[in-house]
Amino acid sequence: MTSTVHEAARLAAAPHEAPAAAQGQRPARPRRVPARLRRLCVELVKFGVVGGSGVAVNFLVFNLLLHGLGSAPMAATVLASVVAMGTNYLGFRFFAYRDRARRTRRQIVLFFAFSSIGVAMETLLFYAAYHGAGMNGPLGANVAKAQSILLASAFRFLVYRTWVFQHRASAQHALQEPRRSA
Repeated sequence: MTSTVHEAARLAAAPHEAPAAAQGQRPARPRRVPARLRRLCVELVKFGVVGGSGVAVNFLVFNLLLHGLGSAPMAATVLASVVAMGTNYLGFRFFAYRDRARRTRRQIVLFFAFSSIGVAMETLLFYAAYHGAGMNGPLGANVAKAQSILLASAFRFLVYRTWVFQHRASAQHALQEPRRSA
């Protein structure tokens, strides 16, 4: 009885918040996320997990080389990116994209080719921030490194999912499709 009184008092105080059934309407059904969007979200999360661990490796090696061993900034950023590239391949192949086409020589070549482009992008962006914008102190160097990684990662996500780690059906279709001569 008291719960009914409390419910009636709540409805009287805020009639706009009345349950749909009390207003003579059907209760709203929760909207389902389309399967394609759900798969993309899962893929983004997995990419983020692998990418996040790659970023951690990148920063660890970068700071060890730059501040611990006194390496030149450009050498430190390139070497750190290359080490992270290797660890990322393992993470993408065996975790993020393990449901995709099996490992092939083509996949490995594409991964390292596109990753090298990503390293070049990272290096140029780092150079511009470190030398051009004067972000050359310990904090500034790390901020420059973070910005360069973030921008290059958008490129990597697109090319890895599109060309490197294709879905099995897409990869088989590409292999079976006859080449047309001009």
